[in-house]
Order: sequence, then structure tokens, then C-alpha cells
Amino acid sequence: MLEIVVLSLIQGVTEFIPVSSSSHLIIISEFLKFTKENLLTNISLHIGSFIAVVIFFRNEINNFIKYKRIFFLILISSIPILGLGFFLVKLEIINYLRGIKIIGWTTLIFGILLFISDKFENTKKIENLNLKYSIIIGLFHTFSLIPGVSRSGIAITLGRFLGFSRVDAAKISFLLSIPVLFVVSLYGLYNLHITENVNIKEINFVAIILSGFFSYITIVFFLKFIKRFNLILFVIYRIILGSFLLYYAYL
Repeated sequence: MLEIVVLSLIQGVTEFIPVSSSSHLIIISEFLKFTKENLLTNISLHIGSFIAVVIFFRNEINNFIKYKRIFFLILISSIPILGLGFFLVKLEIINYLRGIKIIGWTTLIFGILLFISDKFENTKKIENLNLKYSIIIGLFHTFSLIPGVSRSGIAITLGRFLGFSRVDAAKISFLLSIPVLFVVSLYGLYNLHITENVNIKEINFVAIILSGFFSYITIVFFLKFIKRFNLILFVIYRIILGSFLLYYAYL
């Protein structure tokens, strides 16, 4: 159970900040020799994050008519990653992308890109999101299927490059997570349903609850943080982590 608590905390803290939750789950499990970390548990942890982001943006979701253009554009952005993700899972290619070497390189490279994108003082609001921006963000968002890239990180990076303010780029990444995590949640709940092992069901249920709790807290504090500070702290962290992983992998 301690493993699930730790994994839930890691997922909750890292899902909505630009550091890649999947890579941290893999890294922690690798170095601490966890046995509970696997694709099903990973998905259950993401279900918790989905619940958290839906609760946080409940007003926007309830006011769907008012925000229907934004949600439509967010849905367009989600299509590429959902399509590619489906094939990667079905063909089991996704399992070959979970190595430390890959995570090291993606953590470092996309951390540098985050730094470059955040150097510009952009002022576009989420209301300025259009079809062109949605397609661009959606296509590049597919890179987040590789652990280490970071789903929120690549969305924020593209948002910044396209001229959106730091806060609104983050909001785009949060909203973009809704359809993606929704599909992931359906897949995870189906697999939990067909699993006959009661112990596995109980463990994953606890993972969902704890991950949701930690994810919600992170969303609240991250939005407050970026209103006052830039993203350099996350960039430095990614560069240090990426460098360490590459040293460890090639040693």
C-alpha cells in the first residue's frame, strides 16, 4: 500500500506541471524497485487526475454553451494523440518507450524547448484559441505519448510559442487533458472491470482516490504559482534530472 501512496503522490504532483508524470512513475519505480507500477496502475493513477481536472473546471463544463467553441477546439486538438495513442497501445509499442535512456533525452530536450518558449512575453488569452492553433497544438501534443516529454509541458510550450500568456497556456493544457484522460479512464475502468483479481481492483481504486486528491491540490497551487513566477524552476529541474538519467543510463 505504501507503494500506491507514493505513486499516487508522484502522479498527482507531476501530471499538471511540465515535468511528465509517466516518466516520474517509471523512474521512481525503477530506483525504488517498486512492483506495483505497471501500465494498468499508471492508467488508474491518470483516472484520478481526470477526476481532479473535471472537478476543478466544473463551472466551465457546466457552462458548456458559453464555452462550446473552446471545448470544440480542445476536442480537435485531442484527436491526434487519441488516434496515435490507440495504435501504440494496441501494437504494444508504448511499452518500448518507457526506457530510462529515452526518458533522459526527452526530459532534457523538451525542458530546453520549454525554456526557450517561456522567454517571450506573450499576452494572448484562451479566447484567442482558433482552429489553426488547435491543430498545431494537437499535432505536437502527440509527442507526450513518449514518457519524459510531458503532456502539460508540450502543451504549455506550444501555447507559449503561439503567443499565449503563461496562465492561459497552462489552462489550455489543463482543458486538453480532459478528453485525453477521459478516454484513458474509460480504457482503465474497462480493464479493471474484466480483472478478476479483487486485490488488484482494490489497489487501483485506492490509487484513483489518492491521485485525484493530490492532482487537485497541484492544479490549484500551480495556477497560483505561474501567476507570479516564470517556468525556469521546472526547466532547471528537467535539465538536472535529464542529465542525471543520461549519466545513469550510459554509465
